Amino acid sequence: MDNFKKRILTSIILIIITVLAVLFYPICGIVVTLFIIIALIEFFNMVENKGVNIFKSFGIIVGGLIPVSIYFRLPINETGQFLFVIVGLFTLFLLELTKKENYEAVLSISATIFGVLYISWCFSFLIRIRQLPQGVWLSGFLLSVTKSSDIGAYFLGKFYGKTSLIKRISPYKSLEGAVGGFLLSICAGILFAFPLKDIFSFWEIIFLSSLLAIISQLGDLFESLIKRDCNFKDSSKILPGLGGLLDTIDSIIFTAPTFYLYVVMVR
Repeated sequence: MDNFKKRILTSIILIIITVLAVLFYPICGIVVTLFIIIALIEFFNMVENKGVNIFKSFGIIVGGLIPVSIYFRLPINETGQFLFVIVGLFTLFLLELTKKENYEAVLSISATIFGVLYISWCFSFLIRIRQLPQGVWLSGFLLSVTKSSDIGAYFLGKFYGKTSLIKRISPYKSLEGAVGGFLLSICAGILFAFPLKDIFSFWEIIFLSSLLAIISQLGDLFESLIKRDCNFKDSSKILPGLGGLLDTIDSIIFTAPTFYLYVVMVR
């Protein structure tokens, strides 16, 4: 019960921060960048627990620059992006040469790059969505649907969960919880049917809510897979009752780029 109270209090604080970030663009940039840096630190700490000597400082700096460049709408064309990748890889190679011993060079570089792409690049799509016309409503829709999946899965799974979803990855996630999260996501999405009527039809809202609900749970499972591989229950203890920040944003990491690409390419 004490842990449940902590979870509720922490969730309320995060909801307030999220609402402010959605409503006010400057706060959005600050919150997204800060969340990325914290989540990267958690991820790199977990990987280091496996004995992999990664380039943490480099990954955090590059990971922080990505949302900042998006926030300020820096005019980086395809050539600039290509140059950024080449310079980054070359820098990692030089850092590897400074090591005193040859030890898992490929794994060190790969884990560093993966962390930046997985957390920073994907989560930064929240800023891109906020920059779109009606970005406030679009961001609200994405976050509400995604987190409703988490909430529904948690409560339905806690009280009615009996059938394990994928036991080898997360023994506490249940099929009943997954169904509950799916249904609650659709309900949350319907609440945005009127504000977004100029962009999506009602049935498109249903489709998107369903799609995001599924991808949200895949994102949660993927992060659980990483934690199990690194022998971690939570990515950290920074959020009382919830665990780590990466544990909280793992579903958004997958849904944000999916939703943005749908809006930009399909619509």
